[in-house]
Amino acid sequence: MAILAGGTFLMGSNDFYPEERPVREVTVAPFAIDLHPVTNRQFAGFVADTGYMTLAERPPSAADYPDADPGLLVAGSSVFFSPERPVDLRDLRNWWAYTPGADWVHPEGPGSDLGGRSEHPVVHIAQPDAAAYAAWAGRQLPTEVEWEFAARGGRPPAAYAWGDQLYPEGQRMANTWEGQFPHQRLNAVHERTSPVRSFPPNGYGLYDMIGNVWEWTATPSDVNQHRSCCSTSVYRPEYLSWIVKGGSFLCAPNFCRRYRPAARQRQPADSSTSHIGFRCVVR
Repeated sequence: MAILAGGTFLMGSNDFYPEERPVREVTVAPFAIDLHPVTNRQFAGFVADTGYMTLAERPPSAADYPDADPGLLVAGSSVFFSPERPVDLRDLRNWWAYTPGADWVHPEGPGSDLGGRSEHPVVHIAQPDAAAYAAWAGRQLPTEVEWEFAARGGRPPAAYAWGDQLYPEGQRMANTWEGQFPHQRLNAVHERTSPVRSFPPNGYGLYDMIGNVWEWTATPSDVNQHRSCCSTSVYRPEYLSWIVKGGSFLCAPNFCRRYRPAARQRQPADSSTSHIGFRCVVR
């Protein structure tokens, strides 16, 4: 972990999406944060020690989802697939599919495995799964304020974690999408997630704060809004949706410019996908 002294910084952005506004001065107390997202190897240690089953491995209850198609009430998770041609970007079903049998051990569904991916971020993790791992490790999930403070790396305010250019001097700084999303990916060394530490660290020595996988926080989202304003509240189980931060390997200039510290999304607590993971803090 990196030990951060805390301090006051400018959070948010006025230049991109409405939910990031306004830029405001925020103070955060000292804390320590994982150097990189929790990996498959680390999560496997938790599972081996506790026998924990993620939400994606448990069949959904009909009582919890009374309006769902009974045929979809099987264990699984949402998996990204790349269409062969341009598609309507208003319909997420053009590149996401709920896949029975997809979970953290089978990232693309039955027939896939973790071979060669022990140091990749664990994915198909719902918010309660991340909270359970953090409790086992004697840690917590970061608040949105803590996460963004860490992501900015002690730098002056800038669009990206490393400055104001997405590709400074042509260098790729994070695992994000190049090309026209979702059908064309250019210059992709990694088809999906990449091993942690594959890209340069930020000013605090933290890896993958931007791109690779979205990361859960302990900040709840207003369930009555598509996205919510900033909150410094820590984990409260009665909230149904939470803020995720950092963007993922699917963020692209033509679709999702959320490969920035200020970017934020609302995610239902029981939602797991092939591009959401987490890291932990100690306060």
